[in-house]
This record gives sequence, C-alpha cells and structure tokens, in this order.
Amino acid sequence: MIINLTFFRRIMLISLEQLLLAFSLTMNMFLQSSYATVPHSLSKGSSLSVEKPNDVLKSSNGVFTAGFRSVGDNAYCFAIWFTQSSNSTIVWMANRDQPVNGRGSVLSLLGDGNLVLRDIGEIDTWASNTTWLSQVELALMDTGNLVLQSSDNDIIWESFKFPTDTLLPYQQITRHTKLTSSRSQSNYSSGWYSLYFDNDNMLRLLYNGPETSSAYWPDPSNCWPLGRYKFNNSRVAFFNSSGDFQSSDQFVFSAADLGIGPKRRLTMDFDGNLRLYSLEEKEGKWLVSWQAFSQPCSIHGICGPNSLCVHGLESIRCSCLPAFKVKYAHDWSFGCEPKFNLSFDVSEWIFFALPNVNIYGFDLGTPLPKSEEECKKMCVQSNSTCKAVSYINGTCQIKSMLFNVVRSPNLEGITYLMLPKNSLQSYNESEEKLTLVAPNCPSSTTDVQLLERVYSHNHENRLLLDWLWFVTVTGGIEMFCICIGFLYLYLARGHTRRVYQGYNLFVVAGFQKFTYKELKKATMSFSQEIGRGGYGIVYKGVLSDGRVAAIKQLNEARHHEGEFLAEVTTIGRINHMNLIEMWGFCSERKHRLLVYEYMECGSLAENLSSEVLDWEKRFEIALGTAKGLAYLHEDCLEWVLHCDVKPENILLDKNYKPKVADFGLSKLLERDKLGNISSFSTIRGTRGYMAPEWVLNLPITSKVDVYSYGIVVLELITGKSPATFNAIDIDGSEHQTHQYHQLVTWAREKMNASSSNDRDIASTIDEILDPRVDAQYSMAKMEVLVRVALQCVQEERDRDRQ
Repeated sequence: MIINLTFFRRIMLISLEQLLLAFSLTMNMFLQSSYATVPHSLSKGSSLSVEKPNDVLKSSNGVFTAGFRSVGDNAYCFAIWFTQSSNSTIVWMANRDQPVNGRGSVLSLLGDGNLVLRDIGEIDTWASNTTWLSQVELALMDTGNLVLQSSDNDIIWESFKFPTDTLLPYQQITRHTKLTSSRSQSNYSSGWYSLYFDNDNMLRLLYNGPETSSAYWPDPSNCWPLGRYKFNNSRVAFFNSSGDFQSSDQFVFSAADLGIGPKRRLTMDFDGNLRLYSLEEKEGKWLVSWQAFSQPCSIHGICGPNSLCVHGLESIRCSCLPAFKVKYAHDWSFGCEPKFNLSFDVSEWIFFALPNVNIYGFDLGTPLPKSEEECKKMCVQSNSTCKAVSYINGTCQIKSMLFNVVRSPNLEGITYLMLPKNSLQSYNESEEKLTLVAPNCPSSTTDVQLLERVYSHNHENRLLLDWLWFVTVTGGIEMFCICIGFLYLYLARGHTRRVYQGYNLFVVAGFQKFTYKELKKATMSFSQEIGRGGYGIVYKGVLSDGRVAAIKQLNEARHHEGEFLAEVTTIGRINHMNLIEMWGFCSERKHRLLVYEYMECGSLAENLSSEVLDWEKRFEIALGTAKGLAYLHEDCLEWVLHCDVKPENILLDKNYKPKVADFGLSKLLERDKLGNISSFSTIRGTRGYMAPEWVLNLPITSKVDVYSYGIVVLELITGKSPATFNAIDIDGSEHQTHQYHQLVTWAREKMNASSSNDRDIASTIDEILDPRVDAQYSMAKMEVLVRVALQCVQEERDRDRQ
C-alpha cells in the first residue's frame, strides 16, 4: 500500500510539473506575440508621435518602455520607464527641462543618422547630435539602455552615457556624467542635488540651491572618509544585477536583498537622498534596499534658509525660525524670509535661544573656546555679518547664514539667533510646533505652472479648424508681403538695430542660441556672481545638458551693443587652446548674454596673492598667455587686438592652464586692411596696463598688447601690482613725457644694477621674485622671463618692444 501511494504521488508530481511547464510555455508564447506587436526599434526615416499613445518602443523582455510621457498640463517628455512598476517609474528623460507640446511633437530618426525631438512648429528641442550615413536603428535594450546602433552593431549613441536622476545595473557614472535629482515628486525638471565625481576623484553628493551650494556627503569635515581612496584617476562607479555597488574611490555597499532576481535602480531623489530601490513585482512597488542618509536633516538645503529641520516619526519636518515666515508653502527648498526689516540698529538686537540646535557650516572663523557672553559679544562686533552663534561643547561658532539648521535631542549645545527686539512681540513659542510641515509638499497646480508649457487644445470641429487654417495662412501670406515692404523701407533708412540683429545671427550661426529664460534658469536668476567688469557681470550657471558655464550679462545700455557684437564676432572666428571658448549667446530684446566655458580656478588676479601658484605654474601661465596673444596677432584669419590684457582677463582651468578672455574691447580687422589700424574712437584698456601710444595719440598696433603682456608678466614674477603714478596727464593740461610704471622702474633698476656692478644675477632675481614662490625654480628661465618682460614694456615701442 505504501509503495502504491508513493508511485501515485510521483505520477501526480510529474503531471503537475508538465502542467506548469506547458502553462509557462503558453504564457511565454503569448507574451512574445504581444510584445511582437510593439516594436523595440526605430529605423531611419521613422518617427514616434506624441499624439499616438501606442507609438512606443518596448524592450524584448517587456521590462522597459520608451515613449512620450505627460509631465504637466499639455507638457510631454520623451522618456524610458519601468513597464511593470505600479506608477511606471521613469528612469531617463531626453528633455526634462524643456517639455514639448501634446500636439504635433515627434521623435524622428533622420536620414543623416541624427535622432531629433521636435516640438510643434518644427522646433528642435533635443538631439543626439550624431551623423551616420549608412543603415542605423534606434533600439531599446533589455537593460533599459536606448541605443542608436549601426547594422554592424556599432554603438553610435546611448542613453546610458547621459543619465538624468537614475542609474540602472551596469550603467556607469564617470568623470563626465552625474545624476541630478528632479525638482519634486511631480516636477521632473532638474533639481538641486547631484551625485558626481569631484576633482579629488571622490564620489560626492552636492547641493546646488538657489542661494548657495555645498558638498554634504561624505562629511566635508572629514578629509579622509572611512574606506575612501583618492589616489586614482578612473572615476567609475556602478552597481551590478546582484545589488553590489562599487566605485573607483573604494566606496562600496550592498542591497539589503542582495542577490540576482529583483529589478533595481539607484536614484538621486528630489529630497537629496541617494537610494537604491528594489521592485516588489507582485504589487509593483519599490522598496528601499539602501540609502545614504538615515537622518535626512543631515542633507543640506532640505528645509531651505532661515528654517529648522526636525526629525519626525516617519519623515523630517520643517519649521520657520522665530520671526521668519515661509517663502513658498508648496516648496520648502526656498526656506523662509524675515518678517522684520533687515536694517535695524545694533542697540535693538537680542539673542533668542534655541536648545539642542546647531547650524552646519558658514562659520565666520575658527571655533574658539569662549564663554557664551564672549561669544555673543563677538557676534555683535561683526558689523552685521553675524546671524547667529552656536555654543557647542564649550566652543563658540559665529554663523554668517541661517542655513542647514538642525534640531536633535542628542545634540548637547545651544544656538542663539540674533534678532531685533520688536520682531518677537507677537511670537508664541507654540507657533514653532504648529508650523512643522513636511518639505516639498506636492501641489499639482504649482508643479504644472513651473513647467510653463501652455498650448492650444484640440478642436473637435475639423472642418472649422481647416477653414481657420486656410484663413490664417492666407492672412499670414498677406502680412508677410506687407512686412517685407516695411522691412525694405526700414533697412533703406539705415536703422542700425535691424542691421545689427541680422549681422549678429549671421556671425554666430555656429553657436547655440539660448533664450533669456533658459539662461536665467541656468544661473538660478543670476544669483552666483563670479566676476564683474565695466561692461557687465559674469555669473556661474549650469546648462540644461549639465555643463557648467560662465554666463556674461552685458549692461543694458545701448552703447554696449557694440561690445556684444565685437566679442561674439571675435571669439566666433578664433580657436586656440589658450583662448576662451564660447558655447553660445542670447540676443533677445534688451538682453545681451554670452555663454563661455567655465574656468574652475578663476582669474589670474584672484590667484596672484595665494601660494598656489608655484614657479612652474607661473612660467606656464606666462608662456600660454603669450601663445594665445601670438595667435591673435599672427595666425588668425583676421587681425585681432585684445586691447585689455590684464590678470583679470587671464582665466585658469582646473590644471591652472591659462586662457585669454574678454574680447569686449577688442579690435578686429581684415589682414588686407592693416594700414588703417589707428582708427580707434576711444582709448581702450585698463589704467596701469595701457601702452603709452594710447594717450600720446600714436598709431595703434599689436605692440599695445605686447606692452600690457609685459606688465602682466612682471606682476606674475614679482607679485606686485603695477601701481602707476600719473603716467600721462590725461586731462591734457600739460603735455608731459611718458613716465615709467613704478613696477617697471623698480625692476629695470634692479637688473641694470646687477649688470653694471657685476653683481650675482641670482641675488637680483631673488630680490625681484615674489617671496610666495617656492625657492625651487630655474634661474635661467627666470632671467629670460624677466628680460622678456622688460623688453615688452619699452617706452619707445619701435626700439625694442616685440
């Protein structure tokens, strides 16, 4: 009986296995047939339309889908998302910061191999910028990678090289890529937080908000984070299908559900936390299997300025500090603003105590062991730059900003806010508890407005629509003819503005044309100033493609349009490793802006007083600057004078390689017209660096730049400012002879004394050389550099100046 039962059970098990196998094969055939109806590739000459919901690409395993996704009121982005998650989680977007219309927009693979996303009206919103004349197709791979590949499977372009806020298994983040968070849960445009490799080859999290920026992970106060390794140059990080993450700086972690099986994604979330998610496929929900922060209040900017971050039971809570009110209730990243007038008298200040509260960063000096009263006194004496003092573990910390304010019951310390007395008359201590709310509260109406995409809706009456189109086109043709007539008369009268605009667009046809709105967003409303000159202000900005740029906003006065055209024209015709590269421009109504590559180390003027410029760097800066100017004078198709060579206009990249910048005062002539080189209507340049022929009304040649270069080299060698003494009586009251700069006179006398007295040249060089320069330098090169500089600044240009 036992044998029979055993045999019966085996028969049942075999039958069950066969039934399951048959069911599995049937389901696979069904799924494959259903997937076959949806293409996973796009051939050359084909398009996907925003108006056709079925115009999508699917990966062959059915995990990923690519197509148009709604991100607001009639606003769409081309995206890739997980098909099986409950909310179809997006992992990549082509145009996250510039959504397209819900009517007439298409993604097309053109005949030249370029993948283009076009808005209504044939406006190119995004492109892969690829060229491939032979056969090519766009395919969505099983990994979630959207690939443009040739018939030989050569990858021409892939979405994995341009991540947005999410990393998929085996997708790499490198020195050229980063993850940037979305603005909120419902607004997919670029937010404030990024995961990137810094210049020390270390993986970091960065907050780059409306008012300030700072790295917050790993802890910036720890120069050597546990387990991290700086001495590498690969800058590569990724995680595998098992959930193991590894980085070239030796940072590693593993998913809580380690192992092959779950679908995973690593996302830079809108709240600044980096999280690894695993998909629970049964319910289509994402579970957090690792995160960088268990205490979110440690994330910079999470509650914005002038606010307090408190850990709640389930999430953090934000509250305005006493005497402050919330700025935008729908978005706490903008923080709070004062209820009081900022210009109050010193005698009216009081200190408001906040126990168990600390402010990260923004110290006005090194923490000092002071008493609380001494700490407050130091704050009062800081000329209104002190906003608060934190008294932690017996040390006094003077704070210049109320930013990253955190309350923790484990913190043994107290923070004192410096406030006007009358600002707390109506303050109730219970108010702080009442105003605690979760940050980044979703607001559908607000998030839609942030996208700022408004289009006309579909018309139900097609016949009426066609008639309206006919009338509009006919009227448009008539108006076009009328405008052509007026334009002819307009130009015939020599109106300079139209000529300027037309010429401007012709000159810069090879550059990207930005809108004023794009550049305003890139600079966060022009909030981070990095330079200022007589013709405008330079701001740091981040373009929509992630590139960091220097954006120069010219003054609005009309007489500066000439400088705008001069700079665009000049830089548009030159290309040299020691000359600044321009990426684009904006010419919109009264706005004139130029977009340059960003130079990490700033200007030479900013670095001269520091000890970072050793002898090798200074020599390379002098040599590179000379090469750039020589290219302008000798190798350009046009003859270019810079006319304002000075340390402020010599910029340094991250390796301290120089690039000459700011051609707003330049003079450009065709080489066959060099005889007319004295036609300058005004004196150009900066006092202290100008050649004498400017004020003596002599013909202007390239030697004016040579003279200015000589002054710069002397300043580079000696570390001393040119500090002139009334070189020429510019008022014209008396015709004086040109006086040497004090710097030139001093250096020349030192060198002449060495020659006449047979003094050791090494001793003379040591006296001339900037004491901040390391003693290890080449005496021969230094002597040559000094003599070249003095030769460049000869008063009589035709004698020795070269």
